[in-house]
Amino acid sequence: MKLLLTSAGFENKRIAEIFLALAGKRPENIKAVFIPTAAVNADAIEVLPKCLHDLLDCGIPKENIRVYDLHKKMTLEELKGYDAVYVCGGDTGYLLDRIDEQDFRSVLLAFIEQGGVYVGVSAGSQAAAGNLKNSFGYPACPIHVHCSEGMSPGPVDRNGCRELRITNNQAVLVTDGMDIRIVE
Repeated sequence: MKLLLTSAGFENKRIAEIFLALAGKRPENIKAVFIPTAAVNADAIEVLPKCLHDLLDCGIPKENIRVYDLHKKMTLEELKGYDAVYVCGGDTGYLLDRIDEQDFRSVLLAFIEQGGVYVGVSAGSQAAAGNLKNSFGYPACPIHVHCSEGMSPGPVDRNGCRELRITNNQAVLVTDGMDIRIVE
């Protein structure tokens, strides 16, 4: 399991480095699925180019990035052809509804459980965590994004976790065994 849950993507270059380490490949060999579906309001739409540039600035070639807006079904076999899924911010409820309408939940969860990298930005992070009753629950506690004060970097006790707070320069890293830590 490799989830990198952020408020603002790779605004902090250290988070981009963590992403590349999770992918475990040279950037030019990484293939990513870019999901802009949650961006349904003007503010979220305005940020989409910055999100796409997170991947491009890491050195991933444009031709290795597939934009998938959840308008048709994608199979697990298709998704397994990629190393990472980058889910943009916007409306978390809308995003989860579209995931369910396209029967993408089981595909995405299988991808994550089989070692695919999941990057969430804002709503993409909240969809992965325990923010809504139909969120994925990775981790089970809710994540509050864009906080002025985040939590201290380091491991998080997942048993005593009531909520996670991160700034735009932090991320929640969830790895195998549900090891949870705040990184910056």
